[in-house]
Amino acid sequence: MVLYMLRLGTLSFGGPVALVAYMHRDLVEQRNWITEADYKEGLALAQLAPGPLAAQLGIYMGYVHYRVLGATVAGIAFVLPSFLMVVALGWAYVRFGGLPWMQAVFYGVGAAVIGIIAMSAKKLTAKSIGKDKLLWAIYLVLAAVTVVTESEISWLFIAAGVLVWLLRAPPAWLRTRGMPAVALLPQSPAVLGALDIPLLMQVGLFFAEAGAFVFGSGLAIVPFLYGGVVTEHHWLTDKQFVDAVAVAMITPGPVVITVGFIGYLIAGLPGATVAALATFIPCYLFTVLPAPYFKKYGKLPGVLAFVDGITAAAIGAITGSVIVIAKRSIVDVPTALIALAAIAMFWKFKKLQEPVVIAAAAALGLAICPLLHA
Repeated sequence: MVLYMLRLGTLSFGGPVALVAYMHRDLVEQRNWITEADYKEGLALAQLAPGPLAAQLGIYMGYVHYRVLGATVAGIAFVLPSFLMVVALGWAYVRFGGLPWMQAVFYGVGAAVIGIIAMSAKKLTAKSIGKDKLLWAIYLVLAAVTVVTESEISWLFIAAGVLVWLLRAPPAWLRTRGMPAVALLPQSPAVLGALDIPLLMQVGLFFAEAGAFVFGSGLAIVPFLYGGVVTEHHWLTDKQFVDAVAVAMITPGPVVITVGFIGYLIAGLPGATVAALATFIPCYLFTVLPAPYFKKYGKLPGVLAFVDGITAAAIGAITGSVIVIAKRSIVDVPTALIALAAIAMFWKFKKLQEPVVIAAAAALGLAICPLLHA
């Protein structure tokens, strides 16, 4: 499992949508390490808890058979490769005064990523929704809401789970007190802005809040980070923040690893380390602490129905996010063609490896982008 997570974090592109699909394909379908039920429970828990979706699901996959030890080493193995990459890019960014080639690479890679996540969303939809009319209704509503609001509304996931539970499972489950909710501890934003707190402490507190209070996929953290690091604290300029998001998209692993790059720009390697630890520790705790209750009570009819509703809502939101991301990545005819070509390649060649397509798209971006802006 550790070797698999290392490989996933090193070679897998596409953000949270693609990463959760890769885990299903590899761990459930191909290797049979994880059952369909355990995967759905993990996906539901990752949607319920705050923090980055893909990282939490990876932590839960390690927890399934190996409990806390498995969750810990799987989580570290998944995040570590991309963290080292963004730290190296952060060093190069500071050393050479910016990365002008990055926008050219992102021009091609961003378009190809749309193809990757679109195919991943299609597969998840077919596998988890099937022909169930109620789940399809939830799926379509969440997809539409995500497209319109360009965000993931956490209470809708819970509402979807409750709806399916009330319609399909006996209400007597309410009296069993099966699944206690995870309470979020309030945190005063005033602490973050205190002038007498050292810089690393400020960084740690801010990114801990980001990890503990932002729901949804890794992309959902971007607006929160912008408000803090650019608008409130003025740690980064607008251009530096855009470059940080680009770094997250052109490197494999979880998108939220951009916090490592941002932390490096703020305070070097210590800043990168503090920012990454502060972001991922809350999501680790919010996954491991409720996990025993999911394992113990996950087979009850009420819980199964609740998980089905949450899963349908999650996949609907993921599908909607494909359109949201596409609006930012497909900006002209060449990027549209790259995205369509990626979809066609994955449709035709079922075993095609994502890094091959990403490398080809990066090369196209480096070749095309300078010509368009000459």
